[in-house]
Amino acid sequence: MSATKKLMGHVYAIFTILVWGSCFVLTKELLTAYTAVQIIPLRMGLAYLTLWVLRPKTMKLPWKDELMFILIGITGGSFYFFLQNTALTYTYAANVSIIVALSPILTVILAQLFSRSGERLGKFVYIGAVIAIAGVVLVVLNGQLTFHLNPLGDLIALAAALMWAVYSILIKKYTERYDNFLVTRRVMLWAFLTAVPLMLLTDGMPDLTPLFTTPRILLSWLFLGVFGNAVCFAIWNIAFQRLGVVITNNYLYASPFVTLVVGYLLLDEQITLMSVIGAVLITAGVIVALKKSKDA
Repeated sequence: MSATKKLMGHVYAIFTILVWGSCFVLTKELLTAYTAVQIIPLRMGLAYLTLWVLRPKTMKLPWKDELMFILIGITGGSFYFFLQNTALTYTYAANVSIIVALSPILTVILAQLFSRSGERLGKFVYIGAVIAIAGVVLVVLNGQLTFHLNPLGDLIALAAALMWAVYSILIKKYTERYDNFLVTRRVMLWAFLTAVPLMLLTDGMPDLTPLFTTPRILLSWLFLGVFGNAVCFAIWNIAFQRLGVVITNNYLYASPFVTLVVGYLLLDEQITLMSVIGAVLITAGVIVALKKSKDA
């Protein structure tokens, strides 16, 4: 693969993290009108329609691949967000943010155990991960030296992190076989279809009126569905293809800091010296991991 394509893989990953780090702030706006579970099919449905506009082509799959896409839609879409949102009802947001940030480490483990092609990883990948996680903890705590364990909520958050790791391993093969936008569209379809029963069993059908009467709700929904899901999931999959799942997922460590900065800019949330130190550690950890790792 050319150096230019690999460079663009890094650009796609960085852009995605900037958007995903911003999604938390926009989700707060949607939460004023909808429950956390109702937001999931709203985002997935819009993402699916957006990807139809971007790639108005049909996609025929063998039944075995279709079954795998159902699993991918669950692990990277409906159940991942459901577990993450459920964890927030049982434990602290700081706990969830830190635990979900373990996804890259879990991806490393799964890649070593189950990836057929294998990703050759040196000790610096693990050293970089430890440094980055230390930075994530400092950013999430942001000057609040409190971290309380809640076994149920923390285990649910860990399950969410595992879901993302499984998604990362499963999706890579299909990004190499099919068009990335068509792959993402199929994932969004199954994420939507599997999220609807969860919504009906928990919070019921959402009232769509706020989407068309409140500009801030509408803009937040459009940002989350179009950019947060449709565009960024597609280009993140391209980054998987070009960089490997382990290297790409290393960028997830930076997501909490992006959220912190966007919160400061849009919501006047404070940034402390602890979070700045954490940002430096995250950057250092990712650089170490990226520089000293090599995908097969």
